[in-house]
Amino acid sequence: MALLSEGLTQVLIPVAALIGLAFALLQWFLVSRVKVSFTSSDGNGCKDKLIMGEEEEGIDNFSVTLKCAEIQNAISEGATSFLYTEYKYLSIFMGVFGVVIFLFLGSVKGFSTESEPCTYNTGNMCKPALANAIFSTVAFLLGALTSVISGFLGMKIATYANARTTLEARKGVGKAFITAFRSGAVMGFLLAANGLLVLYITIHLFKLYYGDDWEGLYESITGYGLGGSSMALFGRVGGGIYTKAADVGADLVGKVERNIPEDDPRNPAVIADNVGDNVGDIAGMGSDLFGSYAESTCAALFVASISSFGVTHNYVAMSYPLIISSMGIVVCLITTLFATDLFEIKNASEIEPSLKRQLVISTVLMTAGIAVVTLVALPSEFTMFSFGTDKTVKNWYLFFCVSMGLWAGLVIGYTTEYYTSNAYSPVQDVADSCRTGAATNVIFGLALGYKSVIIPVFAIAFAIYVSFSLAAMYGIAVAALGMLSTISTGLAIDAYGPISDNAGGIAEMAGMSHEIRERTDALDAAGNTTAAIGKGFAIGSAALVSLALFGAYVSRAGIETVDVLTPKVFIGLLVGAMLPYWFSAMTMKSVGSAALKMVEEVRRQFNTIPGLMEGTAKPDYATCVKISTDASLKEMIPPGALVMLTPLIAGTFFGVETLAGVLAGSLVSGVQVAISASNTGGAWDNAKKYIEAGNSEHAKSLGPKGSDPHKAAVIGDTIGDPLKDTSGPSLNILIKLMAVESLVFAPFFAAHGGLIFKWL
Repeated sequence: MALLSEGLTQVLIPVAALIGLAFALLQWFLVSRVKVSFTSSDGNGCKDKLIMGEEEEGIDNFSVTLKCAEIQNAISEGATSFLYTEYKYLSIFMGVFGVVIFLFLGSVKGFSTESEPCTYNTGNMCKPALANAIFSTVAFLLGALTSVISGFLGMKIATYANARTTLEARKGVGKAFITAFRSGAVMGFLLAANGLLVLYITIHLFKLYYGDDWEGLYESITGYGLGGSSMALFGRVGGGIYTKAADVGADLVGKVERNIPEDDPRNPAVIADNVGDNVGDIAGMGSDLFGSYAESTCAALFVASISSFGVTHNYVAMSYPLIISSMGIVVCLITTLFATDLFEIKNASEIEPSLKRQLVISTVLMTAGIAVVTLVALPSEFTMFSFGTDKTVKNWYLFFCVSMGLWAGLVIGYTTEYYTSNAYSPVQDVADSCRTGAATNVIFGLALGYKSVIIPVFAIAFAIYVSFSLAAMYGIAVAALGMLSTISTGLAIDAYGPISDNAGGIAEMAGMSHEIRERTDALDAAGNTTAAIGKGFAIGSAALVSLALFGAYVSRAGIETVDVLTPKVFIGLLVGAMLPYWFSAMTMKSVGSAALKMVEEVRRQFNTIPGLMEGTAKPDYATCVKISTDASLKEMIPPGALVMLTPLIAGTFFGVETLAGVLAGSLVSGVQVAISASNTGGAWDNAKKYIEAGNSEHAKSLGPKGSDPHKAAVIGDTIGDPLKDTSGPSLNILIKLMAVESLVFAPFFAAHGGLIFKWL
């Protein structure tokens, strides 16, 4: 018997979620103490103003401060407007796809309201298929809504904090770091606590109807993961197209052709670029990691429900994935205090080590937390469902499974950092290749990306082998959960990057001194590397989540073995391996088309607005924002449709075995393409920053800004932008979304799928 009682478990999980929400609100309160408004004494009410930090010589502090408030407002309005429009389209998709889920699952038994024999818990009666259809649809809508809220709240917090970080930079780099990191922590804790609380409440509400039918209950809960990831896909693709169209347009015309600094207020695309950081890197990443968390939890719960935990109705053991997430919130809370309260940042060189220290501290503390949870929540021995047989598992096996995922995440994070940080030789070699032009820069960057795949793939493979050997598919599901258990810290580090990037842009546009810009650049450079680490975590966890969902799908669809030698499976394998390339082609071309329009518009404004280059006339920011918005909303539909329709078409027309091949193929090739794309783009970006910073003799020999090597580096950076911020991050959603969609629709495919092979 487990040491933890059922009553205590039912209290601990929501309490941990509420602690996470309370901590997020505390961090938001601390950030909000850098005031943005005041009531004027002349009775005119509220007027935008940011409290000034230290005075800067030779600069009109009051006008600069008002300028900061004005820019912050423009970025916030642009991001809010885009997300409202995007969510308006997505609400239509949610409604339509909800109906599709209901019709497909309801038709499995002809919309029967009669109870039926359970699939796994033989001898017992389970709720009708119609109930599964209704509750899966409700879970899908709840998951989608939670994903949207997670992304939107993240964006609002980031746009709230960017100018505050800029102003705190006047007091020193340490103050600015704490403001940016606290803001990231607000998003991290809100998302983790929100996801856990909504899932916990959903399970308990569904249980009112399902009662003892845990098999049906947790099968319908998988819709929650599908909802989360489907919203994440559109958020990631739409946001990625938006931000990179603006970024490429701003860089190519501003830096290369006009030789003006990044984020120069004369550049017409500069506001769209800063808005893009929030809708792509913040809202998109938030929805993406929420989707991974929801799917890994749902996969673990489903496998557990058809194992001894579900059969014997062991609530505490069944809740093991939720207790792990609860422990993760507490561990991340302690970890955050190390960055904000216990260690003070005194100079720029301490920023990156401080962020990396967060990863190590959270991983070490979480390992101890997993040991405690495993000891108190699980019986000493139990059985796990493993493709038709029951595997005997000891509780300490699961400790190793979860820890394996957790430490594999750290290995992937550190490998990503080695290949994308300009502190190490791979990026310095890419920067050095810029001496001979953009072509050699591109060759070196691509080679770096391909090479960076090796260690992460071995880490994922090792984690899979150990986890599956110890606890079958449940082991892989909890390994994915282990990698995501420190999601609050991971997201805080990840959101910190775009907030710092925005802060630097605001400093440049507001005309602050060079010293302030240097401080924000130092924050941004560290953020760039940590963003790459975040993407590494997202891709690694997506691989484990997809495999766990794949196992659950194979079990639910009644496939005994997936034999690659059978033509049905092999054709699926080939098509699945091709899908990441098709998807990447769509997203890359979308960014290219939108960037083309952006470049033409920016050139037009520079050529036709008198006094723009001299700084005496203002550019038309709104037109550039509109180009990015229109392009992203239009272009996100085809890639999204490809991912959402592939499992439906493959399962309905070619059957469950071909679909199993498609899922395996997309997982294997998608992970490789995603890692190489993200790391190539990150390396090109940091090679450019290495030359711009000029912090070493080698870097100085390649600079300064505007030199031929720098221009070659900017071209590499613009090629890498859609790779690291659109295609790469979206691919991890592709592999896990197709897997969770297949699992949700598995009853329909098993009953009515394979129409073409039936006709032949």
